[in-house]
Amino acid sequence: MDLKSLHTSHHLYQDNVFSDRYLSLDKLHSFMNSLPEAFKLIPIGKSVNQLPIYAVQWGSGVKKIMAWSLMHGNETTTTKSLIDLVHFLDQEKEHEFVKEISKQVQLNMVFSLNPDGTKAYTRVNANGVDLNRDALQATQPEMKALHQLYNTIKPDLCLNLHGQRSIFSAGNANEPAIVSFLAPAVNETRSITSSRKTSMQLIVGLQNALNSFIPKQIGTYDDAFNPNCTGDYFQGLGTPTILFEAGHFPGDYQRTETRKLIFLAYVELLKQFTTESYKNIPYKLYMNIPKNQKLFVDVILKEVSYKGKCLDFVVQYEEHLQNEHVIFVPKLIRMEENTSYFAHQTILVEDELVFINEDKVNKLPVLNTIIHNIRTKTKFFSLKMVKNPK
Repeated sequence: MDLKSLHTSHHLYQDNVFSDRYLSLDKLHSFMNSLPEAFKLIPIGKSVNQLPIYAVQWGSGVKKIMAWSLMHGNETTTTKSLIDLVHFLDQEKEHEFVKEISKQVQLNMVFSLNPDGTKAYTRVNANGVDLNRDALQATQPEMKALHQLYNTIKPDLCLNLHGQRSIFSAGNANEPAIVSFLAPAVNETRSITSSRKTSMQLIVGLQNALNSFIPKQIGTYDDAFNPNCTGDYFQGLGTPTILFEAGHFPGDYQRTETRKLIFLAYVELLKQFTTESYKNIPYKLYMNIPKNQKLFVDVILKEVSYKGKCLDFVVQYEEHLQNEHVIFVPKLIRMEENTSYFAHQTILVEDELVFINEDKVNKLPVLNTIIHNIRTKTKFFSLKMVKNPK
């Protein structure tokens, strides 16, 4: 299937029930309980708070894929892309492309590995544990469920699906890391094992496919080895594993555009894995993908003057859950001359600060001050984000 046409027609598969950054667990369960016949719902465990954890199985092939998302309950974009993939596989079930995949692949999808964290919109589970640091010891019921699924299906490929903050650049350039990948290491020396080589080849194939949509805006994470991380753990067991990270598309805090790109990556991955076309890709090209750096902030208010000082106000949005919606709170994180950060939005102030949040300024604000707006002698700037921005 042609990715450019899928990019145009993605809206046909996009489930608009899931449009907010917050993903309702009740709506997710409703979605899973109403799946078409080709999708099998399998209970695999329960969370700390006894919420059910499910896997959804599709396809009858011998090549088995295990994908899990919402290991961190506040990283929802890759999950929404997975939901869109389900709609695509169902709506296009008579297409030869989908028929061939269903014959060769068995896709096992865990939409929410951390249902307690999903409900609370937290990275950690109900015990305060980061599940992505529990793979080796498997102390938490959610990780035990993932281990059991792995041991049952014995996958040929693992997909670890996450979301990343808006702070990442693709390399050292003024380019946001909209989509990022990682072929996790298996040891401290970062050896290129057979499974890791496969991960690298697949990632290069995905980069090649997405480059026409987001050139220079695809990155890779640092591959320092951590045996407690899920990707490193499964890679170490000899199963090719890929980390997906859904990042920030400029102006798109609901991650709608990134959702579409991750969906395209899923389709491309299924194609490459089914046809084994990735085997023709030189794995060393993976090393050329830009490495993610923390060089971005959300907003820079440039050249704010106050009592003879001229400073850049560096602002980062903080996510807060409010009535099952995510709101973005602008917090001041730095004040400095000529900041070296790149920004998703740069506001040239060039004037003297008079008011912050309609309160007259008697001194410069302290760090972590919430700044909804500033007023200078001649201008007004608002940082308050509109409800449900794109």
